[in-house]
Amino acid sequence: MSEGTLYNTLGIDIMVSTNGFGLGTFYRHEYSDELAGFVDFSISESKDDDEKEFVNAYTGQTFVPGKVNRFLMFPLFVGLQKRMFKDDILDNFRPYITAAAGPTMIYVFPYDEEYFSALGRGRPHYTVGGYFGIGAHFGSERSSILGLNLRYYYIPYPGGLESMQGVDKTQFGGFYISLSYGGAL
Repeated sequence: MSEGTLYNTLGIDIMVSTNGFGLGTFYRHEYSDELAGFVDFSISESKDDDEKEFVNAYTGQTFVPGKVNRFLMFPLFVGLQKRMFKDDILDNFRPYITAAAGPTMIYVFPYDEEYFSALGRGRPHYTVGGYFGIGAHFGSERSSILGLNLRYYYIPYPGGLESMQGVDKTQFGGFYISLSYGGAL
């Protein structure tokens, strides 16, 4: 490994998907110039594909007809990151592929109540999931990481959880774009 290489990094992920927004944190350890292992934890929303949000013209509040429950996902994943084209591309653009897996808690709470009061009436459900993706770290500074990731999360819940009236949601994953920022430990 070259001098100045990050051996351990702690950072945050800001995530966006068709399901909504999320926020995460990660710990990353470099085993070599091309291979790193990591643990990441995030919190994000999950919505049903058939949800259509409307705005009440009189109150300005949004609502989804037929929606029964809201979902928050809390995945805790362990994974590997493999740097690609190390000898072909300058060090200020470091593309990689990544894969991770681990347990996920899906927190289900009622839609028909005010958001924060409904959180207290929720209940957790547990499953296992994972993701694979591509990304790149940018810049030549090796004391910090700035990166962009495209990931596909696969988080099945075989029995399904009621999302809309009479509709059970069985897949809580989807495509995510994540902006990562971290610093050396």
